[in-house]
Amino acid sequence: MGTFESDRRKEEERIREENRLPPGQSLTLKFPVLHYGPIPAFTPATWDFRIWGEVEEEKNWSWDEFQQLPRQKVLMDIHCVTRWSKADTLWEGVSLKTLIDSEIIMVNPNVTHVMQHAEHGYTTNLPLEIALQDNFLLATHFDGEPLSPDHGYPLRGVIGHIPSEGELVTPYFWKGAKWLRSLEFMTADRLGFWEKAGYHNRADVWDEERYGR
Repeated sequence: MGTFESDRRKEEERIREENRLPPGQSLTLKFPVLHYGPIPAFTPATWDFRIWGEVEEEKNWSWDEFQQLPRQKVLMDIHCVTRWSKADTLWEGVSLKTLIDSEIIMVNPNVTHVMQHAEHGYTTNLPLEIALQDNFLLATHFDGEPLSPDHGYPLRGVIGHIPSEGELVTPYFWKGAKWLRSLEFMTADRLGFWEKAGYHNRADVWDEERYGR
């Protein structure tokens, strides 16, 4: 067994003993790249981010304006439906909860779900209550550096498990969209890209909700 694999197995055992590895998952020390479609080009001068749907006022932020929004860092474990998990990942970006709590975004009282819209028409849905958890972030940075293009630069949704906040619902990683361009606030649920293709709508990692309703 090579040194790298030995290190991986030791780290996996530590995470498992701390009850941080969901059923059916294996720990990786790498960061696998998985996505649908080609990596889109990013032009800061024309990029924008839209807030729309059931909100009191629609927003349309430029890249410069988006970077002026309140920011925070979140350390969490991420879990992919393809059975890899990565521990202690550090993300930086904008919290949807903060935007709503500070009334930068004001949603209508009947909103129940949020749809993430990304490049190439990709979508994924979340209940509003989960999108408002501390473990959902509109991320611009990973591990202290701007996102790489293959991991969603300039902006992606990220959702994971915060070990110190074990009561939070944790969906699989696809529930955060790469190359994010807008958030649509909805009064009823609607399936996203992979959900329409048969992936589980709720996608709870601890219940192994990978496929089916």
